[in-house]
Amino acid sequence: MRRVLSVSLSHAFRSAFYLLLPFAFIALIAWATAGSSTGSTTDPIRGAIWIWLGAHHIPFQLALPPSGIAGYLTYLPLGGLLIPFLIIRSTFNRALGRLQGDFHDINVVRLTFAIFYSALVTALAWLSSSVAVTPQWYLAPIFGFSVALIATFTAGARISASRALRTALQIVALAVGAGLISTGILLITNFEQVRIITISLQPGFFGGALLLVLNILYLPNIAIGLLAYFSGSGVAVGVGTIVSPWWYELGQIPALPLLGILPTGRAPLALFGITLFIALGALLAFWSKERGLPTLIQSFILTLTIFTLLAYWSSGSLITNEMGAVGVSIWKFTLSIAVQMGLGAGLTTLIIGQVSARKR
Repeated sequence: MRRVLSVSLSHAFRSAFYLLLPFAFIALIAWATAGSSTGSTTDPIRGAIWIWLGAHHIPFQLALPPSGIAGYLTYLPLGGLLIPFLIIRSTFNRALGRLQGDFHDINVVRLTFAIFYSALVTALAWLSSSVAVTPQWYLAPIFGFSVALIATFTAGARISASRALRTALQIVALAVGAGLISTGILLITNFEQVRIITISLQPGFFGGALLLVLNILYLPNIAIGLLAYFSGSGVAVGVGTIVSPWWYELGQIPALPLLGILPTGRAPLALFGITLFIALGALLAFWSKERGLPTLIQSFILTLTIFTLLAYWSSGSLITNEMGAVGVSIWKFTLSIAVQMGLGAGLTTLIIGQVSARKR
């Protein structure tokens, strides 16, 4: 057990610093090119830690200069979660290789690694706090532990997921894939608007490269928002705004190039997107027919749970009070797809039942 503790601790540190080092380089370049006469050398170090914490979806409490107006940052790139996930998975595989089977239960190793990693995330969140930026360190154990534990379960001797969970993951993957493809098409068709927003930022070469990476990481957020739009529940781009096929109320938008794909008015024909969720519900019922109604119910509940988590991770507050609501309305999105997928699953189950009865 002592060897498991030492190896887990050392590789938890490696997982963190494999990401912190490149983030520190990016923060240092940004700090140097900003040309601030009042900054200190601790700024890029803190900046690197904040980027690293943001990749784990840890929220930030802000005091916006120069007046110190309160702000909150929870609208973080969903794609950023993939970075620590892959790093942890790779590092945990190395830890298992170093242990060479010197443990009784691999799940104990996973749990030990995740605890050490979450403790490190919490410590850095607390230590990196400043007057202007305060990571919500009390949420760090939850996010750090969850990311680490899920990543370690994909490494080493894998645990076979239940049929209901596999079905739910496949349905969600199809939906998110459709959202990403639709986002790509809209980016092409609205390229001029995206270009105008990008030029207005005047990011420069290095800033343009960082802006490109940031937009790529935000693509899953936009894809989830697009799914919410086609489900009819819509998305918000600021407090008191709504962008949906039936209702359209939009003020000024943040200068994020991806938002150039936003529609300019109502588009009732977009409600045909509801058929996607009805079809997904039908597919869910079809895949679950061999296991019976209990598996269908479990798959349906798991699918809604995953969609709810994605809605939570892909929405939030974007710094200012005016942008306090950006992204998906969690309850509206979940309710709308529950009704639409429930309709598809119910009709398919009924049809399958009638066909089976006739065959008898």
